[in-house]
Amino acid sequence: MKANVCGKWKEYDKRPTFYDLAREMGKIDGHDILLAVDGRKLRELFQKVPDGAEVSFLTYTDVTAYDTYRRSCVMLFEAAITNLKLGEHPNAFLHFSLGSGFYLTMDEQIICDEALAKKIEGEMRRLVKKALPFEKRSIKTADAIRLFRERGMHDKEKLFRTRIASRVNIYTLDGYEDYYYGYMVHDTSVLKYFEVIPFSKGFILNMPRQSDPETVVPWTGSVMLHSTQLEGETWSAGQGIRTVADLNERIIYGGIGQTVLTAEAMQEGRLSRLAEMISARRGVKFVLIAGPSSSGKTTFSQRLCMQLAAHGMRPHYIGVDNYFRNRGEMKPGPDGRIDFEGLQAVDVEQFNKDLKALLMEETIQVPTFDFLEGKRVYTGETLRLYDEDLLVIEGIHCLNDDLTYQLPAESKFRVYISALTQINIDEHNRVPSADARLIRRIVRDNRTRGYPAAKTLAMWDLVRAGEEKNIFPYQDSADEFFNTALPYELSVMKTYVVPLLFQVTEDDPGYMEARRLLKFLDYIIPIPADEVPKNSLLREFIGGGCFRL
Repeated sequence: MKANVCGKWKEYDKRPTFYDLAREMGKIDGHDILLAVDGRKLRELFQKVPDGAEVSFLTYTDVTAYDTYRRSCVMLFEAAITNLKLGEHPNAFLHFSLGSGFYLTMDEQIICDEALAKKIEGEMRRLVKKALPFEKRSIKTADAIRLFRERGMHDKEKLFRTRIASRVNIYTLDGYEDYYYGYMVHDTSVLKYFEVIPFSKGFILNMPRQSDPETVVPWTGSVMLHSTQLEGETWSAGQGIRTVADLNERIIYGGIGQTVLTAEAMQEGRLSRLAEMISARRGVKFVLIAGPSSSGKTTFSQRLCMQLAAHGMRPHYIGVDNYFRNRGEMKPGPDGRIDFEGLQAVDVEQFNKDLKALLMEETIQVPTFDFLEGKRVYTGETLRLYDEDLLVIEGIHCLNDDLTYQLPAESKFRVYISALTQINIDEHNRVPSADARLIRRIVRDNRTRGYPAAKTLAMWDLVRAGEEKNIFPYQDSADEFFNTALPYELSVMKTYVVPLLFQVTEDDPGYMEARRLLKFLDYIIPIPADEVPKNSLLREFIGGGCFRL
């Protein structure tokens, strides 16, 4: 047989596995090979290579392989605690990503301290040294349900009751069996970089960042972010919706309408408390709102204005985008491209001059930015702030002190918002917040700009890179965090995004990502948008809302 391996055709006397070809390659740029690509299809290394395959490889520096490494480390963690016999069914629950690691908790009767962390990490390293294979087999769905019931994995048991597929892929590691949404590495030998740290009521499974694959940096997760994520999870669990399986059951048995209204009321209540907190802080004149793409900043800002008004304030909304520099003033960087998302794209001096004038109760001319012409224009709109007035400002740099460096600290109240998913697929498979935001963006881009999903997928890496540079480093400077995710939203978004994802063809660079999202959405039962209130934050993405966007 023949195979094109990284651009070179080779002949083989018998069918090799992708792992055989990877061993021939060794490492790529000094990094371990974790996955293979056959044309536009992802392949695990233990799979056989078909005749005529066009093979390339992925290392930790690719986001798909990065996720595979982290997923494999979770199974390694679960296999280790099973070997340590920590209870009858010692399943750790994977909650969410926090900094460079995952937050996991154990049964309440297990004390998650430094001593146990060292025991778990020691067992994980023992399994790594043995280079144990991740084995994969397909079983009937009914058999999978029975297996998970016997193993005490009741979230998986419930999840597969709503699966139409007749078979399920099960992974085995050192006798431990489990199901994972996504691929695994070939064997444990590549899982060399991790540490287990006691944190809160559980552990942080700390792993390298994608930018530095062979280094486990000291973990520095945000306590405020952890608290916000845990608050959302706790609320959803209190409503009986901890996982996708719980959400599906609520839809099946007719309780989703009440769930939608309750979730919206909860979010409105949090907005009210935030407005009360802002109005109680004397001297605040500027509420600064920032968050990553598709967090719902525009709708959030307008709903916050309504709540501030209800608390006796007179809020005025403005976007930092209004202070963009004229396109002709922008200079390209060393790569020849103009960075429209960097702080240098904002006329910071004029922005501070106007806000200082407002503090002095002077009248300013309010600009708007004409994106078609690429310049700032003045239409005669003016603004002046009196005692009960304040300005609600939204923009990606709002948490960066360099944006408002001339304003006194007591005049500013900073809010970081993000869509932090509250539910998991099951015990060991989380729903990444970035996936929820990407789904939101695909739907909104198509509705408001006519972009196909392929275009949004092509831009997503650049968007994420901008977030890492301009937003995430400043999140801990916020006075408050606000979670804009809704526990039911994926059931609504599925109806809109699935047809768009199916439009991505096999020739498109975003094809593998589109297929991954489709596979994930296959677990979720859809609900109609009729259930979503007109003032819901989701309306920013699906349309039909009552706010001007």
